[in-house]
Amino acid sequence: MRELAFALVIAASPAAATTLELDITGEAQGTVIIDLFEEVAPNHVERIATLAEEGAYDDVVFHRVIDGFMAQTGDVEFGRLGQDMRYAGRGGSQYDDLAAEFSDLSFERGMVGMARAADPDSANSQFFIMFEPAPPLNGEYTVVGQVIEGMEVVDAIKRGTGRSSGAVVGQPDYIAAARVTDEN
Repeated sequence: MRELAFALVIAASPAAATTLELDITGEAQGTVIIDLFEEVAPNHVERIATLAEEGAYDDVVFHRVIDGFMAQTGDVEFGRLGQDMRYAGRGGSQYDDLAAEFSDLSFERGMVGMARAADPDSANSQFFIMFEPAPPLNGEYTVVGQVIEGMEVVDAIKRGTGRSSGAVVGQPDYIAAARVTDEN
């Protein structure tokens, strides 16, 4: 009986919640809070948390923003504020690429996914936030979280040019600071 009671206490205990807070600057101003899904994509969430804790996402631009689709950021190699934006979106981090962690979660408005090349196992540091649902991405890209506060800030991010590429010209909006918090 004692073992059963112990198991019930553990089951009733709330799980730790990890959030990513992004302070956005530019045309969009404010903080975006993302609930990271450690149970769904543990390796991807660990990577994002590591890079945020290292300050790697600070001053990284939203280099690809497509109206009605998504805003992409996280190129910690070529996507820093002040760098030549012609190369933004081609880089990653000093860490190895990650194997896909696909799930049955849908890419709805506010969902956050990992960007990658054609190889499903090529995600590294870049991620995107959905403006609208995108069913073709379901099961093809790793879902890592969902915006829980600040979607109005995401909606205000400067859009790029061209429906297919969405490359941001001029002065893109950027992540001034990124930090991870764990709550019980």
